[in-house]
Amino acid sequence: MSTRVALDTSALMMPVELDVRLFDELERLIGSAELVAPQPVIEELQRLSEKGGTEGTAASVGHDLATERCLVVDTEESYADDALVELAREGSVDYVVTNDRPLRDRVLEASIPVLALRGRNKLAITQP
Repeated sequence: MSTRVALDTSALMMPVELDVRLFDELERLIGSAELVAPQPVIEELQRLSEKGGTEGTAASVGHDLATERCLVVDTEESYADDALVELAREGSVDYVVTNDRPLRDRVLEASIPVLALRGRNKLAITQP
């Protein structure tokens, strides 16, 4: 089975907001992986994209990346962060990518490593 990596809303907005080459960074750190995005993340990106401005643009690009490059998965949870924690607790994913500190802490508590921004535009792995 290949490595599964779940992406949260902040991760999918990194390419526009933080000039992070997200998919190159994932490849550099963990090699080839199956990328997943919970349905609530897709919905959150859709809502944010309707706001306009820089955040709206970042969310719109993130939405397109998620629907083109990720397997969209259903979860019991309707809130994006809870859906990602659910995937981590179930052992459905090997890593979660987020820049959200409270979510990072919850994922680490579920014994799943987190990929987050370190420095200006590089990702790093935090082990639980």
